[in-house]
Amino acid sequence: MTLPPDQKGAKLPPTVKTALAQGAKRLAEAGIEGAARDARILMAHTLDIAPERLTLVLPDEIDPPAFLAFNAYVDRRKLREPVSHIIGRRHFYGRDFRVTRDVLDPRPETETLIAEAMSRPFSSVLDLGTGSGAIVLTLLAEQPLAKGVGTDLSQAALEVARGNAEALGLSSKVRFVQADWFEGVEGTFDLIVSNPPYIAAQEMAGLAPELSHEPRMALTDEADGLEAYRAIARGARAHLAPRGRIALEIGPTQGAAVCDMLLEAGFKGVRVIADLDGRDRVVRAQVPNPHPRNLGR
Repeated sequence: MTLPPDQKGAKLPPTVKTALAQGAKRLAEAGIEGAARDARILMAHTLDIAPERLTLVLPDEIDPPAFLAFNAYVDRRKLREPVSHIIGRRHFYGRDFRVTRDVLDPRPETETLIAEAMSRPFSSVLDLGTGSGAIVLTLLAEQPLAKGVGTDLSQAALEVARGNAEALGLSSKVRFVQADWFEGVEGTFDLIVSNPPYIAAQEMAGLAPELSHEPRMALTDEADGLEAYRAIARGARAHLAPRGRIALEIGPTQGAAVCDMLLEAGFKGVRVIADLDGRDRVVRAQVPNPHPRNLGR
């Protein structure tokens, strides 16, 4: 990408507006959905300003190093690298989280899981397969008196989560453990949450190219997409306090299967919750009251 010439043949830096329009056009021509939005985010990152302030600098000239950097970001996005990986962070539930190729990129639909988890108070939470830590750290930030544990098989993912905890001032409230689901996890919790790998192996080839930049182990169980739920359903009650709750993100066709697993494990109040697009997104359940009222006496 070269700078445009002026009337005398010298190279002049374009304005931010011109460079932004060029970048958005290139992304659109590459078939990127939301090209204009992505271009704005990349430009704001290039200029190290908040995206909402971009309008204020549109008439300004963009200096050559920034112009080249912006177009390098556009080139990466054209190759379907996620914007969050290019800029190194994702905004989720009002906070910025660092993301890398070692963690699943937190999606807006996961906020349905957060909302369900926050529907009742809790003082302790266990996040299985924590990845970037976005779920457990959001819950601890929203519930100031609570403490939590996040587990993950990936040590690289846990390092990202620890960094996010430190950046958010939550390191004293959370502990991260390398573990295969409940392996090595001690104690009981008021709440268990998880966004486990739920894509079936046979579905992986049809996914958006952006997902190839995310850790495969966070996307699929290399089986039918339900293996993680089977493991969680088997071990959850042993790690939940009386009347403790569990909330699991699911794929849009998995609600009935996951509900059946939790019912077979002895949970009550099992229910599927839809996201804002009307798709099944979360299954929630509760440990039965150990001392039910003896009605009729």
